[in-house]
Amino acid sequence: MTLPALQNTSVFFRRILSQFPQDISLAFAYGSAVFKQAGTAQGQMGKNMLDFVFAVDDPVTWHTMNLIENRKHYSFLKYLGPKQISSIQNDYGAGVYFNTLVPSDERLIKYGVISTDALIDDLLHWKTMYVAGRLHKPVRILLQSENGKLRAALVANLKSAVNASFLMLPESFSEEDLFLQIAGLSYSGDFRMVIGEDKSKVSNIVKDNMQHFRILYNNILQDCPQVVYKPQQGRLEVDKSPEGQFTQLMALPRTLQQQITRLVDPPGKNRDVEEILLQVAQDPDCGLVVQQGNSAKTDALTLSKGLLKSVSYSTKKLRKMWKGWRRKTP
Repeated sequence: MTLPALQNTSVFFRRILSQFPQDISLAFAYGSAVFKQAGTAQGQMGKNMLDFVFAVDDPVTWHTMNLIENRKHYSFLKYLGPKQISSIQNDYGAGVYFNTLVPSDERLIKYGVISTDALIDDLLHWKTMYVAGRLHKPVRILLQSENGKLRAALVANLKSAVNASFLMLPESFSEEDLFLQIAGLSYSGDFRMVIGEDKSKVSNIVKDNMQHFRILYNNILQDCPQVVYKPQQGRLEVDKSPEGQFTQLMALPRTLQQQITRLVDPPGKNRDVEEILLQVAQDPDCGLVVQQGNSAKTDALTLSKGLLKSVSYSTKKLRKMWKGWRRKTP
């Protein structure tokens, strides 16, 4: 997977990044302020809040330096000090600490801090899929270190997204079908998609960014033995034999495999994971089982991030949608 280096990013992003401690293993920007989404009004991108994630090797040291340089970014938690902030980051929710509504370079930004080890774990195993899910979609890489484990985990996360999507799609499908399935993985089971979030969010993400998705996934699709990829026609054909599906199931992240086994294996039977996945591979409803397993996993994540936070987020979204509807209503 080719990732753009810092020198290829705009001066604007470099200015923002220069305001933070530089001990960062991965920095990326994402969301509707970075990639245009269908339905976004002309000029709206420049008004949307910019979202960033910073992965750091040593969160305590990084927060110590950031509290010196950017103390105003933090809530009342700044009074607890960097060790407590890092503890809250690591021990609650998805392992990410966010500072939000931060004025920077005449824009509002939000940035999340995650430890490099926690990021690698999420990319490989989808324990929360909170950051891994964002990286299923095109993002703007601003900085990446030479950490070999991190690089391998970034690629593994994309391969996992492809495998999971193959299992949930029919034998033949379009590129758009695949990218819609991939983009929707982290939203499946998230109750914000029922309350507050725009129902066409996934479609809006994919529709205007097909070329970015192609660039992100082209090498993986070209090299995958489980699929016949016809980029000129924008079509794919995947192996739906029990053997092919078993190969895909065995390549899924550990957390999703565990969730599938909980759905299929009766309590007290305690069969081997490989045995259970072999059974699922032969089931005509294999794709549905994988979909239910993924929904159960992401729903648990939503709850782990806190009901109040999600309700607050959804309320803000509802207000935004209501204002948009009022403007359109004569």
